[in-house]
Amino acid sequence: MGRAFEFRKARKMKRWSAMAKTFTRIGKDIVMAVKEGGPNPDTNSRLRAVMQNAKAANMPKDNVERAIKKATDKDTANYKETLFEGYAPHGIAVVVETATDNNNRTVANVRAVFNKCDGNLGTSGSVVFMFDHTCNFTVKKEDISIDMEELELELIDFEVEEVFDDEEGVIIYAPFEQFGAIQSFFEENNVEILSSGFERIPTTTTSTLTENQKADVEKLLEKLEEDDDVQNVYHSMEN
Repeated sequence: MGRAFEFRKARKMKRWSAMAKTFTRIGKDIVMAVKEGGPNPDTNSRLRAVMQNAKAANMPKDNVERAIKKATDKDTANYKETLFEGYAPHGIAVVVETATDNNNRTVANVRAVFNKCDGNLGTSGSVVFMFDHTCNFTVKKEDISIDMEELELELIDFEVEEVFDDEEGVIIYAPFEQFGAIQSFFEENNVEILSSGFERIPTTTTSTLTENQKADVEKLLEKLEEDDDVQNVYHSMEN
């Protein structure tokens, strides 16, 4: 198993631990998808992907439908996606993905967390280069009639980096830019996509921290995760 597998395993349980927070994030994704491409999932590939993720997270269908309906209201504010970069204590690189309808509030909140937890909020481009921006898909095992090596060869034109079997399904990792092409490939070949998304995987990780130093970093990460505007937090500390 490779780097993406280990990264996914470390994050998976934490990601779905707070169900309310997960539903809030998906709700924002729905609004952004509808504002961008309309409310019809048949013609809006981004919305299809978000709806698949909602199903994977056990988000009630009624919640999804309400979010889509709300997003079509012209009075519903759109969310702006903003990236923040900086360092946690002890030199740990941190990337924070946010979706906000009030950028001034989000900037102030994120800066306050870094300051209070002895971190440093950096400028654009200061640490993001330390992370590979990837897309991932979980597809239904029963729809895959070949083994993992053959599937990887089948997807070679999409620059797929890793393919592995998981209890959830077959997992595929590829560069961020290949998302649309891979989504189309699976749909055209009648392979059910159970969930999909994007992640930032650190190219190198720091494993030399003491337990107390790890606690310092975790404090900052947890405070960021608690903010309603924060969608994802990535870091370079080895899990």
